[in-house]
Amino acid sequence: MTTNNQSQTRLDFSLVLILMLLCLASCIAIYSAQTTGQYNENFLVKQIIWYIAGTIIIASVITLDSEQLTKISWYLYGIGLVLLAFLIVAPNSIAPVINGAKSWYKVPGLGSLQPSEFFKVFLILALSRVIVEHHHKYLIKTIETDLWLLIKLGIVTMVPILLVMQQPDLGTSLVMIAIMLGMVFISGISWKILTTIFGTALVLIGTIFYFILWQPDVLEKYLGVKEYQFARIYSWIDPYNYQDSSGYQLTRSLLAIGSGETSGKGFGTREVYLPESHSDFIFSVVGEEFGFIGASILISLFFMLIYHITKVGMETKNNFYTYICVGVISMITFHVFENIGMTIGLLPITGIPLPFISYGGSSLMGNMLAIGLIFSIRYHQKRYMFAKDD
Repeated sequence: MTTNNQSQTRLDFSLVLILMLLCLASCIAIYSAQTTGQYNENFLVKQIIWYIAGTIIIASVITLDSEQLTKISWYLYGIGLVLLAFLIVAPNSIAPVINGAKSWYKVPGLGSLQPSEFFKVFLILALSRVIVEHHHKYLIKTIETDLWLLIKLGIVTMVPILLVMQQPDLGTSLVMIAIMLGMVFISGISWKILTTIFGTALVLIGTIFYFILWQPDVLEKYLGVKEYQFARIYSWIDPYNYQDSSGYQLTRSLLAIGSGETSGKGFGTREVYLPESHSDFIFSVVGEEFGFIGASILISLFFMLIYHITKVGMETKNNFYTYICVGVISMITFHVFENIGMTIGLLPITGIPLPFISYGGSSLMGNMLAIGLIFSIRYHQKRYMFAKDD
């Protein structure tokens, strides 16, 4: 039996507070980043506008319950595929090439929008529906049914990845793979299958790195890998030997973060010039101006966000909602880990923004759409009179 008085619990005020703190951190970092001589635009005002737009998205999504989200999931997935496919053939007047990638549509009055940022959320909804419907159909688990589920999840994920790689956009492809892997882990697929697959994948990755480091000519001959693609790996492993070319961004980022030391140089006191510091390398700005303490506070905010979404997923009685939470967690976690990792040299540079902090309308609105799903879960979550309080 459900309680009638749910008004106090329908809006997730804890999540509102976390978003407000992330918005504040983003505004502070972007305001400082745009003061460098490289930029003539007011990115801060645009970011605030995107946050307002994202809030409107959340207000719209929060009204949708699980039944409605389930019904529209395939429609959104299909629309997303059409938008990704049309990028390949669209003329430059509609989809211009920016930084070597054809990933954006020109939208009058809005600038440019990147459909792949929204498709990540559409993919989460589609995969969640696939898992739920599979378990409803196959009540008895076998190796065959688990393999069939894995194949379905792989197909749903690989179709958009093939389209995204035509742009090309490796970063988004990796995020989609991370989303799928996160959902595969909690989908109930036998660990015998998962251990075999991931063990094989690790061996394959190790083999590829062996050829990259010691026999690159084999990859050039048989896989068509270009020389500049090897340079990205080499400049990541030893950036100071490439600091005048492909390693420039990483060495400047390391210098900026390292010079911030414990407490930073202070707000607005930047000395290290770093291109694209308002977008993909915004964490370097935080590290330089606010040091280890400021960077740790920002990372703690992400831990709070991920913990909160995990709590929402564990408390809901709806499996579809649980899978959505796992997908959103996988997406945000990978974004944070990859972005911060690339700024400190732990991972290769892939052009993945820091969620809610980096400047970018498409990225921010895509993340706000994902968080809108979490708000929706809380908003429609039923409270039971005889449920045990946590």
